[in-house]
Amino acid sequence: MKTRNLGNTGISVSEVGFGAWQLGNQRDWGSMTDEEAIYLVHQAMDMGCNFFDTAPNYGSGKSEELLGKAFKGKRDRVVISSKCGHQSNDEQSFEPEKLILSVEDSLRRLQTEYLDSLLLHNPPFSTLNGDSPQFEVLEILKEQGKIRAYGASVDTGKEMDELISKTDSQIIEVMFNLFHQEPSAAMKSAHKQGNGVIVKVPLDSGWLTGKYDATSTFSGIRSRWSEKEIQRRGKLVEKVRHTRGDDTSMVQAALQYILSHDAVSTVIPGARNIQQLHQSISASEGSLPLKVMKELESMWDEEIKNSKLTW
Repeated sequence: MKTRNLGNTGISVSEVGFGAWQLGNQRDWGSMTDEEAIYLVHQAMDMGCNFFDTAPNYGSGKSEELLGKAFKGKRDRVVISSKCGHQSNDEQSFEPEKLILSVEDSLRRLQTEYLDSLLLHNPPFSTLNGDSPQFEVLEILKEQGKIRAYGASVDTGKEMDELISKTDSQIIEVMFNLFHQEPSAAMKSAHKQGNGVIVKVPLDSGWLTGKYDATSTFSGIRSRWSEKEIQRRGKLVEKVRHTRGDDTSMVQAALQYILSHDAVSTVIPGARNIQQLHQSISASEGSLPLKVMKELESMWDEEIKNSKLTW
């Protein structure tokens, strides 16, 4: 597993991290026993993964609890990034007092005295400035030694630009993938300023694994797509499948495209089983040919840029 710097934080992270939204989250991801979840985390660590992304509302706090159990006696081997603003009961509140309580609860569930990274979890745009009470809280928590670095998890380049220009954020997590390349320019700006960049939703909620097509039907959180969106995504998946070549899986191609960007510190795909974990980790073993990179960028420019896909 290759490692990269998490911006100027002094923290070294595996370039393929572990998105832990699925742990303990039966509602959105299906069943997984506690033993299976902990085993999956240990396997990821054995494969060289040291970066783990979680949040209080993932599995109503169960994701953090399971990671805490998995990391017992191994805290020095992992980099933990959690969030605040979305509570374990699914309430959303960015009131300073509730942010502080949220972090205390996260530390307890994770069985740790500090978080390596704390991110405001999709906060209101109005809070993305260094004078906001929210960022004052983050600075206080850092001074207290409860977090090593802070920033925000956002969805767009506009939000990234606001964080870069108006806050002392050291880390920014953003949605970026083959079908959602809009933040690319902002990512470069973040990298130039020394921010660590974490990429979320790298497989477009499963589409870039290749398991869905234009005839797929969905339930749960994935039922948000209209029939028209499903058909459009299905056609785009086929273009990626054709472009990637025979020697690279869809997952590898999708992750290697992201990792080809120097601005990216780590990418955090989710995995429900060992097979999915292996597919994600294997992306660190190679890189996409320049020709394939250019074709995938052209697909975005020609077919998505001016008519963006919904999340």
